[in-house]
Amino acid sequence: MGREARHAGGDVGRVTFPPGFLWGATSSAVAIEGATRDDGREESIWDRFAQTPGAIRGGDTPKHACNSYRRFSEDVDLLRQMGMSSYRFSIAWPRVLPKGSGPENAAALDAYSRLVDLLLDADIRPFPTLYAWDLPQLLEQRGGWPLRDTAGRFADYADVVARGIGDRVGDWVLFDEPFVFTTAGYALGTHAPGRRDLDAFLRATHTVNLAQAEAFRAIRATRPDARIGSAHRLSPCEPAGDAEGDAAAAERWHAFANLWFVEPALAGRYPEAFPSGAPLERMGVRDGDLALLEVPLDFIGASVDARTFVERATDDSFGIGARPTRRASSRDRTDAGWEIWPRALRDAIHDLDQRYESPVIEVTSNGCAYADVPDETGHVHDPRRIDYHRGYLEALAEAIDAGAAVRSYHVGSLLDGFEWADGYTLRRGLAHVDFPTGARTLKESGHFMTRVAAENGFET
Repeated sequence: MGREARHAGGDVGRVTFPPGFLWGATSSAVAIEGATRDDGREESIWDRFAQTPGAIRGGDTPKHACNSYRRFSEDVDLLRQMGMSSYRFSIAWPRVLPKGSGPENAAALDAYSRLVDLLLDADIRPFPTLYAWDLPQLLEQRGGWPLRDTAGRFADYADVVARGIGDRVGDWVLFDEPFVFTTAGYALGTHAPGRRDLDAFLRATHTVNLAQAEAFRAIRATRPDARIGSAHRLSPCEPAGDAEGDAAAAERWHAFANLWFVEPALAGRYPEAFPSGAPLERMGVRDGDLALLEVPLDFIGASVDARTFVERATDDSFGIGARPTRRASSRDRTDAGWEIWPRALRDAIHDLDQRYESPVIEVTSNGCAYADVPDETGHVHDPRRIDYHRGYLEALAEAIDAGAAVRSYHVGSLLDGFEWADGYTLRRGLAHVDFPTGARTLKESGHFMTRVAAENGFET
């Protein structure tokens, strides 16, 4: 299907996408649901982390967010208004299994069931993510992701959700950006649960890979026809300079940052990121584990923002002999400080396509954060966001034209919401949210994506 995308040449042309291509938006429970104590929901690691002084800009918390748990019908109306054909939302583990394990919460499952029905009634594909960073706090207190037992708890949770809504859901994302939440949460301490422990981080990565495989098998046992994958933050790696060892360091960092949670599932091994081999003992790897990790994922989810420059380092804390560095660039950046580099999306997809023999790829999130401000009429004019998506969609079309089997593009995100450590200071949504009232208003970028979805492309 990818070969049908085309970019007409010349100064004025058109970018088009294959018939049946899915246009969507994404969200996460922590970012938009609010209602953090409703219907028996228990505390997540982000609820607890947000109470740490200085952890979140402005002292913000996800307590109210967009109140989407009570207003998800309005979110579906926005998707319908834009003509979206897919909605990637996340399910809150602390709602479904408030204690992390044990009896399921019927009220929460009923709410997600009603959301699925509304999406199907609107001819929108429900595309749930089982884990978008909201580990139940009780499981963190027992050891969190570094504890091997958490993998089994996640598989149990996956089974509960699959039994609850799997009769109407065909496509599932197991994990959202596992490299980000393990690194920021357990190595760097900048995200929940705020730990800085390299051994805990290494064990967490292995537990998550075990959990990915166990949850895949749990869902497939309950729903044999389910299509299952995970979503990964990918960033093509380039040498920071011409110094000896920079190129090899970039390759190692690529294996670590981009493939650490892909290679185990698709090949039953950890990629060659560490000069002396993966530290399996420190990771808690047992005999026979590598065979357990391998599962035939049906697609790879990709979220790509920019490239990463890497230099050789003899003292990096991870022991990889590589360190990402921010090289000076004249390129534009978002208000979050991220370089805008559309070619990164093309290059990351090309790498997946070549490395794993043309897998199905879903662009599970792509977006940009700005400090959007409504005008006096309440509308948000956000031409930078429109330019951003134009550039990345042109790059995506090039990847499809080269043969990559990409079937969707999800804008991150549908709504402005709680932006993790940035709180509510930055906005990523296609729709502006007035947080005191919860009112949703499509931005100009939302109207742009409406036209893109209707035309399955756009003029350049």
